[in-house]
Amino acid sequence: MDSITALGLIAGSLTTLSFAPQVVRVWRTRSTADLSLAMLITFLAGVLLWLAYGMVKGDIAIIAANTVTAALIGLLLSMKTKNG
Repeated sequence: MDSITALGLIAGSLTTLSFAPQVVRVWRTRSTADLSLAMLITFLAGVLLWLAYGMVKGDIAIIAANTVTAALIGLLLSMKTKNG
């Protein structure tokens, strides 16, 4: 692995992990009232576009980070729709 890929993986890991505390909080409290549905949908759309871009470029750092982030957002969206 070259240093550019390592840098991308570290950056992607940090930005993805920064989203995890929100998921944990919602999971524990079962409250999604403070989450904006519009923000989650817009953010998911952007992440999916980044994922598509990463796939076209064949960039593992972009693919990995955005796959995990999309899954976390999907989890929040499913809890938002379930718990309202």
